[in-house]
Order: sequence, then C-alpha cells, then structure tokens
Amino acid sequence: MELGLSGRRALVTGASSGLGLGAARALAAEGAEVVLVARSAEKLAAAAATVPGARTLVADVSETDHVAEMVAAATELLGGVDILVANAGGPPAGNFASTDLEAYLPALQLNLLSTVAMCKAAVPAMCERGWGRVVAITSVSVRQPIPHLILSNTARAGLTGFLKTLALEVAANGVTVNSLQPGLHRTDRLVGLYADPDAVAQGIPAKQLGDPDDFGRITAFLCSDSARFITGSAIAVDGGAYAGLQ
Repeated sequence: MELGLSGRRALVTGASSGLGLGAARALAAEGAEVVLVARSAEKLAAAAATVPGARTLVADVSETDHVAEMVAAATELLGGVDILVANAGGPPAGNFASTDLEAYLPALQLNLLSTVAMCKAAVPAMCERGWGRVVAITSVSVRQPIPHLILSNTARAGLTGFLKTLALEVAANGVTVNSLQPGLHRTDRLVGLYADPDAVAQGIPAKQLGDPDDFGRITAFLCSDSARFITGSAIAVDGGAYAGLQ
C-alpha cells in the first residue's frame, strides 16, 4: 500500500529505542524525513544509524518550558513539521499507598503536559497548511489500569481526554489526532519491569510480546493519506489483552 508519506516531515520523540524508534523507522521507510528526539545523545546516535537520513535533537520532553524550542529546532531542520509522534518513557512504578503526592506532577509533565506542549507548538502550523498528523503513544492502561503503575495510568488517561478534544477542534483543518495504546511489547522498559518477559507473554491471548517495528508500521499507517478519516481514535495494540467490548 502506498501511504503517501514521501517528503512528509516527522518529529518523533522518545525515539532512541522501543516504540518510538519503531515508529521512526517505519516513517523513514515510507519516505518521510525524520527528526529523532531523546535525552541521550549516545543512544540517539545509535538509533539514528538504523533510520535512513534521520537527524537528531537532544531534549527532555518533560521539561515543558523548553518543548516549544525543541519543536522550533525540528522545524528549522526539516523546514516544517507535518507529523508529530509524541512518545515518552513511563514514570516510576508504584501503587496508591506507595506513591507520594509530589510524584504526580513529574508524571503529568512527562506523560501529559509534554504532549500538550508539543501540540501547542506544532499543530497551529499544520492547520495553516491544511494537513497534519498527531499520533500519541499512550498505553492500554487507559482502558484497563495496570496494577502498580498508578502514575502512568493517571497521566495517560488525562492525555487521552486532551487528544480527543483536540481532534474535534482541528478535524476540519485536515489534521488528524489519534493515540495508540500499546500493550506489552519487547522494549527496554518492559524488561525493566518484568523479570521474565517471556513468561509474561503467556498471559496475552496472542501468546507473544509485541514487536516495536510492527507497532511502528501501525503508526505510519495512521499518518498516511489513507487514514485521513480516522481521527479522535484511541487504538489498542495489545495482542488481545484488553477483554472489554469498548
């Protein structure tokens, strides 16, 4: 399928590994120009070597006061940003009893306000051009909270509400806004959370962990011309783990 992404300009955050890197690879494979953003210059350099033509920016999206500068720098590198893939790592694990009130604000900055700030910086220009794509990588925890991840559950649920609202406001401008809700994929974060990831996979109906590169290709499709009528959607990519009807 021709996705119509050749020459489109994409900014992908959290792109030095895992799902963000998978998205960057898929977009580049479809002919998009890609800027990778992450906190570690060393990891970014290694990631960029696997993404043809990629450029990089070192930034911490949780520092929301500097997000507009990051988007401006990407705009200068690319000549504009047509596609925003908003991704960030998760906050520390914990439950209600173990998580102090002070831990919530950093989590909200990382997994909610960072994407709000990126959209504030990037979406107006998309609306002016009459074409744009925003894809936020959240979590299946938005549908079904994951035990011991109360900070992530809370922040990503709030982000989902923001994205749905934004989608309704900019749909008439040719800009789509969607989120992907990954279940368990073979990423560094999963390995850090679970001692035996392969054993965890047996609890998934598909009996396997997700592949970040497969996830990336789903991201690329949502950025395509063919997906122009998909907006305001929150799509689970979880091997059937979420059992609800909605």
